[in-house]
Amino acid sequence: MRKVLLGALGLLGFLVGWQLIPTLGLVDPQYLPYVTDVLGWLFHELRDLAFWRRLSYTMTAWATGLAMATFAAVVLGAGIGLVPFLRRATHTMVEFLRPVPSVALIPLAVLMFGLHLRAALVIIVYAAFWQVFVQVIYGVADVDTVARDTARSFRLTRRERLRYLVLPTALPYLLTGLRLAAAVALILAVTAEMVIGNPGLGRMIELSRSAGDAVGLYGLVAVTGLLGLLVNVVFRFVERRSLAWHQSVLAEGAAR
Repeated sequence: MRKVLLGALGLLGFLVGWQLIPTLGLVDPQYLPYVTDVLGWLFHELRDLAFWRRLSYTMTAWATGLAMATFAAVVLGAGIGLVPFLRRATHTMVEFLRPVPSVALIPLAVLMFGLHLRAALVIIVYAAFWQVFVQVIYGVADVDTVARDTARSFRLTRRERLRYLVLPTALPYLLTGLRLAAAVALILAVTAEMVIGNPGLGRMIELSRSAGDAVGLYGLVAVTGLLGLLVNVVFRFVERRSLAWHQSVLAEGAAR
């Protein structure tokens, strides 16, 4: 409750400061509208079915891209991470491809798939894939040597080693990568809509910018920020519940 109250107090202070900046004439309201105007616009849009339809477009692209990236990253990451030779053989290629900005692939995606959802999915999947893939490789490779040797001495089958040894070790890495990938996928979903022109929040932001609608622009930016916060809270909750047995979560609970 204390954390919630402090967070609410910080948000209230931010909104008051925002309202005071144009009120005191520090910034022209044409460029930084009053927060009351933005909140009024937001409440009006929440009653508009078209707004929710555009929001669903963005979240559909986000969820689809994240699911595709996670599946490919888990399969490839586990397969490569379990074989030391493959880890060494692919290390240079991974370090070369991972820093490539996903936005730089937008022209290639448009050339391949046109101005459609598939072009946006290429960008989202590419960006989210590396977040999970690298974490899975590190997680699978982080199995304790003594535990591995003990499993062999007890003659555990490969399936049992994967279930009782590899999975518990790699799961914290996987959930961390998934949480990071969820945030990155949302960013790229909005960015792709702004550049490619697919329907969604990104397209609405670009239209508001071109029309000079500062109130709508700030309102849409606030919506995307709230979406990012909600995504992070949900994935943090899933992470805590799934890792309730892990020492990091137990230590955090004890510190409280």
